[in-house]
Parts: sequence; structure tokens; C-alpha cells
Amino acid sequence: MKKLIPFLFAFLCLPAMAGGVKETAVTLPDNLGTAVLYTPRWAMKARPGVIVVHEWWGLNDYARSRARQLAAEGYPAIAVDMYGTGKVADHPDNAMAFMNAALAEPEKMNARFDAARAILEQQGKADSARIYAIGYCFGGAVVLNQARLGKDLAGVASFHGSLGTKTPAQAGTVKARVLVATGGADPMVPAEQVGAFMSEMTTAGVNVQLLSFPGVKHSFTNPGATAVGQQFNMPLAYDEAADRSSWAALLRMIRNKE
Repeated sequence: MKKLIPFLFAFLCLPAMAGGVKETAVTLPDNLGTAVLYTPRWAMKARPGVIVVHEWWGLNDYARSRARQLAAEGYPAIAVDMYGTGKVADHPDNAMAFMNAALAEPEKMNARFDAARAILEQQGKADSARIYAIGYCFGGAVVLNQARLGKDLAGVASFHGSLGTKTPAQAGTVKARVLVATGGADPMVPAEQVGAFMSEMTTAGVNVQLLSFPGVKHSFTNPGATAVGQQFNMPLAYDEAADRSSWAALLRMIRNKE
């Protein structure tokens, strides 16, 4: 009976351990900025890892919460500051300025992405053969561009992200599976852009899945979107059903490689 006590104690402690997530602020090399690494405390072996890229607002609580949520599922994740300066906007004008400044330096954004990946693999102990990247709004465009560049990624997922590009994917270049979740009533990602994107992906031979939610507006995964949309008269609104459905699709994509 005494031999069973340690086993029973460990068994009873499993739920608490499984819910534990370690948060670590990290500095990217070469003055590229910062990121936040989230690792499951209970992980015993390398698992798929995820790079998370924020909305145009910057690396705020929402972006970090998504990385934390992934770690709670057992997947180490890193939320990277693509602005590299710690700036977080509270007004669309500032967000636009921050985003445009970042887009003007694509090489630096690519370097931040690669640096975050290296930290995820080394410190987060993620499996280098199963690295994913997800992004929201601005971040969705960023991760899709990484796929177009032919980065060695298992998959990328864009949530209400811009789908247009001046450098469309070439046949055989994209290695990643691609998941796109978009709102059917999102004027920032109109139907014409969605159609052009799907044509681009099909022509390039990409394994792509499109989730288009009828009547759903921009930023539908962010619970704070509705209030922000009302404050600034923007077509933003949270949609719980679309949020849950798109998140479940992401987890299915990741689990498909386990």
C-alpha cells in the first residue's frame, strides 16, 4: 500500500501540472527587440512550437494571451514584437504608423521572425521539424509572407489578416500548410482579395484551407474588438462562434502532425 502513495500523489497532481505555463521575457539578438516565450511546465518531450505575431496594435495582452493559450494546450509558443520597440497603440492612427514603419523594413521583420524561431527551438524546446506560425490582422499578413518566402514551416494560420501581396507565391515554393480564417463581412479583407488569394494558392500548389464566416467582421477573434470598433467607428466586432471554430481548426492542423 505504501508503494502506491507516491503514484497516487503524482496522479492527483497531474491536472495542476498540466495547467501550468511558464512565461519568460526574452531579448532578440542584434538589437532586434523582444519577445515573450511561453512553455508548458509539464512537457516531457519536444512538441510542435508556434510563433505568434500580433495585430497592428502591437505586442499587447491579447497577442500574449494567444501564445499562453497554446502553451496551455501543450505547445511551446513565442509572441514576438514585430515592431521591435515595445510600442503598443491605443489609437488607429498610431497603429497605422507603427505598422507602416515595420513594413518599410521587411528584412528586419524577417530577422525578428527567424530570431524568435531560434529561441523557440532552443529555450522552448520545440521540435524544429514542427514549427507553426500564426498571426492576427497585420500578423496574419506577416506569417503568410513567411510562407510565401518558402520558410521551413509545418503550417501557418492567418486570422482576419490581409491576404494581398505584391510578391505572390511561386509554384513549389510554399512548404507550409496554410489556414486562413476571414470574416465574410470584413471590408478590410474584401471578397475580391479572398478570391485572388485562393487563386494564388491554388496556382502555387499550396495545401490551403479557407474558413469564411458569413456576416462576421474584422478582428472577430479578439473579445475587445467590438468596443474598439464602436469607439473609433471601425468595422470591428468579436464573434464567439467564429473565434471558437477557427481556433479549433488551428489545433486540428497542429495535431495532424503529432
